[in-house]
Amino acid sequence: MATRDTTDSPRRRIVEAAVELLETGGPDAVSTRAVAAAAGMQPPAIYRLFGDKEGLLEAVAEHGYAQFLESKRAHLDPDGQDPMEELRRGWDTVVEFGVTHPELFAVMTRATGRGADLGHRAGLEILHGRVRRLAAGGWLRVDEEMAAQVIQATGLGAVTTWHSTPAERRDPALLTLLREAMVAAVTRLEPTLPATESGPAAAARALRAALPADTDVLTGAEQHLLREWLTRLAADVGTPRTGDAAAAS
Repeated sequence: MATRDTTDSPRRRIVEAAVELLETGGPDAVSTRAVAAAAGMQPPAIYRLFGDKEGLLEAVAEHGYAQFLESKRAHLDPDGQDPMEELRRGWDTVVEFGVTHPELFAVMTRATGRGADLGHRAGLEILHGRVRRLAAGGWLRVDEEMAAQVIQATGLGAVTTWHSTPAERRDPALLTLLREAMVAAVTRLEPTLPATESGPAAAARALRAALPADTDVLTGAEQHLLREWLTRLAADVGTPRTGDAAAAS
């Protein structure tokens, strides 16, 4: 996600000071006076740059997403050699970030500003890319949208459960169990390659997974329509339609 802040710009100094106060003292520690003092500036600078405290927290969320996306991209498998391992690493990255940055993670999940929204969408694009690679390799046991939702829900649930559990009762084994439960829910033990399947549903799943994000051959509207058709075909479990049943009788 692009940022307009230089390394030592007043805006960046204020945001970084706010992040540090947030992570060490929670939301109550992020007062305009405390942030200004920590950044070596006067409180009016915060109002001039961010409008109010809520604007500052939105900038904090945007900053958090930039850090988060950097860590997610660092764990991408550019060659797509092991999509299952990439799935595990991606899930672990999200959960580790939420576990080690609880206050920042909470601000990020509540943020509604444009910068945070762009960061959230960029994260989803990475997630859906991972899911597409799983589908193309024949690993998915559910459709792509359901897989993405399960991966998101279990990651967020893991972070929430971890922080709602008293510190003395937290067990890292829980995170591993939740991750493997997610893997078992959305993937097969062995890939079923499209070549070994038959019927229009299998062919539609394979083609949908292999479609590039952008192509000069089809317009945007045509790509949308094609994906809609493929999604409907991929969900077809072969139940005879009324006309088909009548014709067969």
